[in-house]
Amino acid sequence: MIDRLFALIVDESKWLTASMSLALAVTVLLHRDRRSDLPARRRILAAMNLFFGVTIGTMAFGHLLAVTTKLALGTLEGPVPLFYVIGTALAVPSWLLIQHTRRLLASDDDYGRATVVLNAWLAITLLAVGLHNLPLAAPAFLNIGYHLHSGRVAGWAIVSTAIVVNVGLFIGSLVFLVSGQSFEQFSRMPT
Repeated sequence: MIDRLFALIVDESKWLTASMSLALAVTVLLHRDRRSDLPARRRILAAMNLFFGVTIGTMAFGHLLAVTTKLALGTLEGPVPLFYVIGTALAVPSWLLIQHTRRLLASDDDYGRATVVLNAWLAITLLAVGLHNLPLAAPAFLNIGYHLHSGRVAGWAIVSTAIVVNVGLFIGSLVFLVSGQSFEQFSRMPT
């Protein structure tokens, strides 16, 4: 039983699907009846930020848990401090972005700078780890774009693109989950 739990923790093929499922559940539950008197633009921005923050925050937690588990089992290969730095560099802004969502919904103040900074921090960190993380970083750029947009059509285009990107990521995560392969094996699969 413990061996299966350890195998589940270190199996990276399951974390994105679980993270996105949790993010969807949290976003729907917290925004279902929340302050319907707020402008739609703020509610949408808060939902986009919350979904992205929970997704990456859960994945960062999973990364840190997997690194710690592999370290404890003696199976971790590579630079341990770097693995913890990567996990922390993703966890901190993700959790701050989740907190930021509460401020967006609770106050009439403009928290746009925090939206841009936290999303940029996450996108830059994801891309610094590897260009293969571009699909994971895309929602951060869309969140920034939605905050900065000025026209109704542009807003709907950004939201529509965000939905398509996130659905595509979820479908990709399901393919990755079903494959049962590690990221290294999966990324070498013929296309």
